[in-house]
Amino acid sequence: MILQRRFKALAIVLALAVVAAGCGDDDDEASDSGSDTTEDSGGSSGEVEGPPAVTLDDECEAAKADGVEAPDGFRVNLVTDIGRVDDGTFNQFAFEAMEAAKDCFGFETSYIETVSEADYATNIATTLDASPNVVITNGFLIATDTLAAAEANPDVDFLGVDQFQEEFPENYIGVQFREDQGGYMAGVLAASLSESGVIGVVGGREDVPPVVRFVNAYETGAQSVNPDIRVLSVFNESFTTPDKGASDAAQFIGEGADVIFGAGGQTGSGGIAAAAEQGVWAIGVDQDEYFTTFNGGDAPGSEFLATSAVKRVDLAVFRNIVASMTDEFAGGLYTLEAANDGITYAPFHDAELPEEAVAALEEARAGLSDGSIDTGVDPVTGLPL
Repeated sequence: MILQRRFKALAIVLALAVVAAGCGDDDDEASDSGSDTTEDSGGSSGEVEGPPAVTLDDECEAAKADGVEAPDGFRVNLVTDIGRVDDGTFNQFAFEAMEAAKDCFGFETSYIETVSEADYATNIATTLDASPNVVITNGFLIATDTLAAAEANPDVDFLGVDQFQEEFPENYIGVQFREDQGGYMAGVLAASLSESGVIGVVGGREDVPPVVRFVNAYETGAQSVNPDIRVLSVFNESFTTPDKGASDAAQFIGEGADVIFGAGGQTGSGGIAAAAEQGVWAIGVDQDEYFTTFNGGDAPGSEFLATSAVKRVDLAVFRNIVASMTDEFAGGLYTLEAANDGITYAPFHDAELPEEAVAALEEARAGLSDGSIDTGVDPVTGLPL
């Protein structure tokens, strides 16, 4: 089938370069005119750049070459996790993919920004009033309400980012990522950059498995480079407290950390922004934080953003919207990992990284992709094996 042929073709492409939630205060559903999803390969250390990227423009061109068109009246709606569509992490990544598909195929979209966990069910019900063909819900915590809505609305396709169910109805796809692979790569780079032998990670909520996968694999990746490295970590109660993330980073730096990884939405972003501003190496998460947290290089310390551990939420959203349009949408898990280009690292942009650190990072990515390297944590729970 069309989508399957494209997946096979894309599977031979090397890993990509180019996200948890932002702070929101509005429940109202609103339409948006879209956003630019062009991805920049960026600068690099010497002549070395991040791995080559498949962009959403590439996805659009491939689909159109296969004759994909949006059915008359087709509509896609998004319900965010707690936060906004411009939060700089995975809510934004999902939104940008939806809008890129809208620009490519010419259908209607709208979104609701969630304020509180108590609003999940109401927001899904509200977005269903617009009679969408596809509803995207973002985040692990909204999974229960998404399942209930999918079961009650079998004619609507539901795409749940970071969601797992024991059983999926035919109209519900749960998108899962191997965050442990992203965390492992971040840990390899952090240990390769560290001169103090101490590194840190600012995490989000401990009851969210993707966060646990990032945090624990960061440690195992770092230990693969330096078995004696000291890894400082913290979980936070909220993804939307950048000031707390900055405080966590300051504490770690005070204990000697010279690399900080942010794995907690805007909380983690606050940590890496504070670290980079002090001249400490920072590693972003979800999407390329050079363009979000560091404003395309205009924010202080952007030269200390080494890279970001990227999970291609945008590819998952775009591809499954196409699947819905072509009647190839089928319930179950849709897993992205290093082997199928869904987990990777961002370009280095303004950062001047040592060649040996870059080589270690790419060796880790390639090994995770071909299966010769294991992260040492359970890919479901994120707990150490």
